[in-house]
Amino acid sequence: MIHLEAFQEFRSGLAFLRGGDAIRALPHLRTALDHEPSNPFYISYVGVAVAAAEQRWAEAEKLCHSAMRMNRRQAQLYLNLAEVYVAADRKQDAADILARGLHYAPHDGRLKMALERLALRRSAVLPFLPRQHMINRNLGKLRHHALQVLAAL
Repeated sequence: MIHLEAFQEFRSGLAFLRGGDAIRALPHLRTALDHEPSNPFYISYVGVAVAAAEQRWAEAEKLCHSAMRMNRRQAQLYLNLAEVYVAADRKQDAADILARGLHYAPHDGRLKMALERLALRRSAVLPFLPRQHMINRNLGKLRHHALQVLAAL
């Protein structure tokens, strides 16, 4: 059952967060979480706000991970953790978590767009061949697939 006061606090916090004011968002999000401590969205957004407002990366990551464990099929939770990673200058971790999110929510366009925005490219598998060479392209696809499988484990 949704606690109305918690939801109103969450919406207020989310409005501040989207407006770029994480410091003002954090008390609202924490109040919502106090009312509903098992709501994965509240947990995840508190993590995003902690990262943005206080730069406490480990705490923010822990909050976002715990929210993801509660609801693995919710794309927004992966997007939130990726946002924390980007803020902490960990773009490769952000790309990896978005790829894992695509495993659980393969049709969510937001995950695909976020992954494309990161535009991280690994080095060519065989550096003595051009990146566009057929062998490099096929080996790169194979490596990408293998990394996705490993990330899902």
